[in-house]
Amino acid sequence: MKAKSYKPDSYSTVSPYLVVPDAAAAIEFLKKIFSAQELRRFPASDGKRIMHAEVRIEDSVIMLGDACEGWPAMASHVHVYVPDVDAVFQAAIKAGAGSLQKPVKKEDEDKRGGFGDPWGTSWWVATKVE
Repeated sequence: MKAKSYKPDSYSTVSPYLVVPDAAAAIEFLKKIFSAQELRRFPASDGKRIMHAEVRIEDSVIMLGDACEGWPAMASHVHVYVPDVDAVFQAAIKAGAGSLQKPVKKEDEDKRGGFGDPWGTSWWVATKVE
């Protein structure tokens, strides 16, 4: 008999949770830049805000919701491995993100760059290039 799982199937053990000023716009940004798939969305009782949403990027789930009283928007940093760091970085800049660091190969095996989205999250993207 298979043991009952302590977490949903296909969810990673750790998921970032982003509290942002405009979760709906952030979700659209993630869909455009990372081809994120929206999994769930629960509206707040006011019918205007998102209380909780989840998107999948490859093998990871990011949870997010709109800021509200008691849950202020908070700047966050998220690292994502992508197949082509240069293409993702350029797409993000074209979509309105601000450059934090153009992709560059440093001492480790990754080429890495960063951009800040309009909702306060810094995204660090990398591709292993050895």
